[in-house]
Amino acid sequence: MSNFPPQLILILGTLLIPLFNGSIRRIILLFIPLLTLIYIFLLPKGIYHSITILDYTLTFTRLDNFSLPFAYIFCIFTLLATIFGLHVKDSFLLISAWIYAGSALGVVLAGDFLTLFLFWEIKALSGALLVWLGRTKRSLQAGMRYLMVHIFGGLLLLGGIILRYRETGSLVFEYIGLQGLSDLLILLGFGLNAAFPLLHAWVPDAYPESTETGIVFLSAFTTKAAVYALARGFAGVDLLIYIGVVMTVFPIFYAVIENNLVRVLCYSLINQVGFMVTGIGLGTPLSINGAVAHAFCNILFEGLLLMTMCAVLYRTGKINATDLGGLYKTMPWTTLFCIIGAASISGVPLTNGFVSKPMIVLTAGEEGYLLVWIGLLFASAGVFHHAGIKIPFFAFFSHDSGLRPKEAPPHMLFAMAVMAFLCLLIGIYPPLLYDILPFKTNFNPFTGALIIEQVQLLAFGALAFTLLILSGLYPPEMRSTNLDADWFYRKGAKVFLRFAEKVIARIDYDYINEAYQKLIVRGILTISTKLKTFDFQGVDGVYHGLSNNTLSLSEGFKLLQRGKISDYALFMLIGLIIFFIMVTLFIIW
Repeated sequence: MSNFPPQLILILGTLLIPLFNGSIRRIILLFIPLLTLIYIFLLPKGIYHSITILDYTLTFTRLDNFSLPFAYIFCIFTLLATIFGLHVKDSFLLISAWIYAGSALGVVLAGDFLTLFLFWEIKALSGALLVWLGRTKRSLQAGMRYLMVHIFGGLLLLGGIILRYRETGSLVFEYIGLQGLSDLLILLGFGLNAAFPLLHAWVPDAYPESTETGIVFLSAFTTKAAVYALARGFAGVDLLIYIGVVMTVFPIFYAVIENNLVRVLCYSLINQVGFMVTGIGLGTPLSINGAVAHAFCNILFEGLLLMTMCAVLYRTGKINATDLGGLYKTMPWTTLFCIIGAASISGVPLTNGFVSKPMIVLTAGEEGYLLVWIGLLFASAGVFHHAGIKIPFFAFFSHDSGLRPKEAPPHMLFAMAVMAFLCLLIGIYPPLLYDILPFKTNFNPFTGALIIEQVQLLAFGALAFTLLILSGLYPPEMRSTNLDADWFYRKGAKVFLRFAEKVIARIDYDYINEAYQKLIVRGILTISTKLKTFDFQGVDGVYHGLSNNTLSLSEGFKLLQRGKISDYALFMLIGLIIFFIMVTLFIIW
């Protein structure tokens, strides 16, 4: 079985989902992700399942120090997200979710660019399906935008791969760097999926329009697969430092004014990926370890927060901060798990966020990037403000909305409980995570300086939130639409379509079509008339002349064919005499 790619267990396992119902279906939903997880844990590091097609070697499984942490967390999260969605009756949703997760696993295990690109595009399509399966007008529109954006990113990636192959003659996915056009195209292709600034709007635009289970799956894979690709291919590229720090800062302002709490967490997701991108750009073993560790932890705490919000959405049908509040009275366990997730994303000591993020922030300070270090500190305080406080405060406390929903279903609570447990376990005993990172590390987060620094940041964030609330300066939660970078391509697309309809189509009809009729169509008709005349008078004339001559000659031969042997003998004798005379003359000559 070691030659069977792990990602195909999930992808091919989808064939079983629509065949069964009831208990058997639930067993399958648990067994397939668990089998994938066990398989990954038992598979030693190495290269597996390489095939050669048309002189190209495709490597479907490459387990090493970079891919292993991502493979572990992808499999763990797929299992827990599937448990969270056990109530789902829609087979298409579960099939899309597993194909999405399996293709993301295929990306991090790919040993070459062609295999990576194959799973990259499957991931884009299955992600769009997860959005479409929200089955609303908004989800259909958002899913189409999601697909178009990722097709564009895929084209950038493909163009870079082709150019790189022409330059190097190799398709092996290894360190790339940033030296030419091919490298830049690949970087942009990865960066779009990582939600680089101005390329990020697809995250808050598409994710909230999926179903509760779809949102949970979408939160984990696309951006983290891109983080893996950046870590392997572009570690130490200085440009990523500045892109990353901008990513950590600007989403904070959107998250503060956003009313939809899932969209708040989408901006928080971009903020957290910014820390990872910065760590990759710094390029030291500690910062790369920090980026990988933070990706691992982010899937847990961000996924936990989204699970709690999706449980609220499932029970109440509402997700706006203005519509929620007071839910702790009837959803106490969900409230507790949300608080643990909020503490983890904020980096509270003894949670997993505290053992990963400081590796990045500390490296920025030690390497002399003062402004970057300040930006990361500001972003750390900001994430506590909008995700650590705002999410649990407005969802479960704040004013009493009067809503009295039931507690989340048991399977949702179980998934959230395991996620919360892992957040605390890694925070209390970080070697569980540190031992699987790309580089060996002796980093100890539990130093007095780091603990005091983090507590000060948290206290500053809590004080700022409290003072803003009490003073009335905190932006009020209200029903509104916040403009983001997607406004440009939404409006741009409408302007282009209007321009195409009013201008390009009119020019095409009035001028190009008219010119085509006069110059091309009429010219072709004139030429065809001449050719018709030539055909009738020339070709057909010659053909008919030859036919008539052949007919006349055959009539002559017909006269000779009288059927009398004496006539045939006479002709043969005359022929022999002529032949004899010609031979004699030839010899005498």
